[in-house]
Amino acid sequence: MAKTSSVEKNNRRRKMVKQYAGKRARLKAIIQSKTAPIEERFAAQLKLAEMPRNSAKTRIRNRCEVTGRPRAYYRKLKMSRLALREMSNQGLIPGMVKSSW
Repeated sequence: MAKTSSVEKNNRRRKMVKQYAGKRARLKAIIQSKTAPIEERFAAQLKLAEMPRNSAKTRIRNRCEVTGRPRAYYRKLKMSRLALREMSNQGLIPGMVKSSW
Protein backbone atom coordinates (compact mmCIF):
# COMPACT_ATOMS: atom_id res chain seq x y z
CA MET A 1 0.00 0.00 0.00
CA ALA A 2 1.38 3.39 -1.00
CA LYS A 3 1.59 6.33 1.37
CA THR A 4 -1.74 8.09 1.53
CA SER A 5 0.01 11.45 1.17
CA SER A 6 1.38 10.40 -2.24
CA VAL A 7 -2.03 9.20 -3.39
CA GLU A 8 -3.71 12.40 -2.17
CA LYS A 9 -1.06 14.58 -3.82
CA ASN A 10 -1.76 12.83 -7.10
CA ASN A 11 -5.51 13.32 -6.62
CA ARG A 12 -4.95 17.05 -6.05
CA ARG A 13 -2.95 17.17 -9.29
CA ARG A 14 -5.80 15.49 -11.17
CA LYS A 15 -8.23 18.06 -9.79
CA MET A 16 -5.93 20.95 -10.71
CA VAL A 17 -5.44 19.63 -14.26
CA LYS A 18 -9.20 19.50 -14.72
CA GLN A 19 -9.57 23.02 -13.31
CA TYR A 20 -6.97 24.63 -15.61
CA ALA A 21 -7.49 22.47 -18.74
CA GLY A 22 -9.50 25.07 -20.70
CA LYS A 23 -7.19 27.97 -19.93
CA ARG A 24 -4.09 25.93 -20.80
CA ALA A 25 -5.65 24.81 -24.08
CA ARG A 26 -6.50 28.39 -25.09
CA LEU A 27 -2.99 29.64 -24.29
CA LYS A 28 -1.38 26.76 -26.17
CA ALA A 29 -3.60 27.46 -29.19
CA ILE A 30 -2.41 31.09 -29.23
CA ILE A 31 1.23 30.04 -28.87
CA GLN A 32 1.02 27.54 -31.73
CA SER A 33 -0.94 29.87 -34.02
CA LYS A 34 1.23 31.12 -36.89
CA THR A 35 -1.19 33.94 -37.73
CA ALA A 36 -1.09 35.59 -34.29
CA PRO A 37 1.41 38.44 -33.80
CA ILE A 38 4.69 37.49 -32.15
CA GLU A 39 4.05 39.80 -29.17
CA GLU A 40 0.72 38.14 -28.45
CA ARG A 41 2.29 34.68 -28.72
CA PHE A 42 5.09 35.67 -26.36
CA ALA A 43 2.61 37.10 -23.84
CA ALA A 44 0.62 33.86 -23.95
CA GLN A 45 3.82 31.91 -23.36
CA LEU A 46 4.59 34.01 -20.28
CA LYS A 47 1.05 33.49 -18.93
CA LEU A 48 1.40 29.74 -19.46
CA ALA A 49 4.70 29.77 -17.55
CA GLU A 50 3.05 31.59 -14.63
CA MET A 51 0.42 28.88 -14.20
CA PRO A 52 0.92 26.26 -11.47
CA ARG A 53 3.19 23.38 -12.47
CA ASN A 54 0.77 20.80 -11.14
CA SER A 55 -1.86 21.98 -13.61
CA ALA A 56 0.07 20.23 -16.41
CA LYS A 57 -1.27 16.81 -17.39
CA THR A 58 2.20 15.29 -17.53
CA ARG A 59 2.60 15.75 -13.76
CA ILE A 60 -0.07 13.12 -13.03
CA ARG A 61 1.30 9.72 -12.05
CA ASN A 62 -0.64 6.60 -13.00
CA ARG A 63 -1.43 4.79 -9.76
CA CYS A 64 -3.30 1.61 -8.91
CA GLU A 65 -6.88 2.33 -7.83
CA VAL A 66 -6.73 -0.48 -5.26
CA THR A 67 -3.31 -0.10 -3.63
CA GLY A 68 -1.92 3.20 -4.91
CA ARG A 69 1.16 1.46 -6.33
CA PRO A 70 2.84 3.68 -8.98
CA ARG A 71 4.64 0.95 -10.93
CA ALA A 72 3.56 -2.03 -13.03
CA TYR A 73 0.30 -0.24 -13.89
CA TYR A 74 -2.18 -1.56 -16.46
CA ARG A 75 -3.95 1.42 -18.02
CA LYS A 76 -6.89 -0.58 -19.28
CA LEU A 77 -7.70 -1.96 -15.82
CA LYS A 78 -6.38 0.99 -13.76
CA MET A 79 -4.57 -1.32 -11.35
CA SER A 80 -1.13 -2.75 -10.72
CA ARG A 81 -0.05 -6.26 -11.63
CA LEU A 82 -0.02 -7.32 -7.98
CA ALA A 83 -3.58 -6.18 -7.30
CA LEU A 84 -4.69 -7.73 -10.60
CA ARG A 85 -3.13 -11.08 -9.69
CA GLU A 86 -4.61 -11.06 -6.20
CA MET A 87 -8.10 -10.18 -7.38
CA SER A 88 -8.02 -12.71 -10.23
CA ASN A 89 -6.94 -15.48 -7.83
CA GLN A 90 -9.92 -14.62 -5.63
CA GLY A 91 -12.19 -14.75 -8.68
CA LEU A 92 -13.22 -11.07 -8.45
CA ILE A 93 -12.42 -10.25 -12.09
CA PRO A 94 -14.89 -11.80 -14.56
CA GLY A 95 -13.35 -13.87 -17.32
CA MET A 96 -9.94 -14.11 -15.69
CA VAL A 97 -8.84 -17.46 -14.29
CA LYS A 98 -5.66 -18.62 -12.58
CA SER A 99 -3.13 -20.01 -15.02
CA SER A 100 -0.91 -22.96 -14.11
CA TRP A 101 1.08 -25.47 -16.13
